[in-house]
Amino acid sequence: MQKLLVDENLSSSLVGLATDKGFVCSHVNHLGLTGQKDWELKAIILEGDWTFITNNGTDFRGPAKNPGGHGV
Repeated sequence: MQKLLVDENLSSSLVGLATDKGFVCSHVNHLGLTGQKDWELKAIILEGDWTFITNNGTDFRGPAKNPGGHGV
């Protein structure tokens, strides 16, 4: 089953929408991870086998000039 983790910069109402469609879904805030940068969530995302939903990918993948860096 696909597991979705919604970033704190997106509405927590997405959790209900995804759950209604049959996904296992949680929100970063619901897991007590509010305020962490996306790249700091990497271990949790991988360990939990989550698909991470965010709209600020540069925090996660780093800036274009330094891909893989810690972002902003």
